[in-house]
Amino acid sequence: MRGLGSNMRRKDREVTELRRINEIIEACDCCRLGLRDGEGAYIVPLNFGYECEGGRGRFYFHCAGEGRKIDLLKACPYAAFELDGNHALVHGEKGCGFSFRYASVMGRGTVETVLDRTEKKKALTLITAHYGVERDWRFSDAEAAGVTVLRLDVAQMTCKEHR
Repeated sequence: MRGLGSNMRRKDREVTELRRINEIIEACDCCRLGLRDGEGAYIVPLNFGYECEGGRGRFYFHCAGEGRKIDLLKACPYAAFELDGNHALVHGEKGCGFSFRYASVMGRGTVETVLDRTEKKKALTLITAHYGVERDWRFSDAEAAGVTVLRLDVAQMTCKEHR
């Protein structure tokens, strides 16, 4: 994937295999977007769908067509994202011996509102499929028109796993 990899401190936990990164993303149920705000950062948790075609990752989100998130994206379409899962506490013999198992994906990209009806329907299908809804779900033109769909095109992404 374009932009994969980093100067990660714990190279022993870095995941670079695209297949494993996609598995980790698939296992997550929330993607957090970090947006620029005049007062600092605004972080919003979202349901999502994901696809990786030709080495390019894309996240899709559905939302209302107005609100703080939309206003911030209109002002600045660049966003950071974070997903995590596979959490488990590892007990130690003493306080400093405890650890935590996890898998996380972080990155950045550009967010656009999807206007093309065909792409919106595809995005809604990806989102519902991600949460276990049958993949052949069909959305009408009216349903697609009634929701805002955002697409984050991944520019850079890293993945880390502690097993």
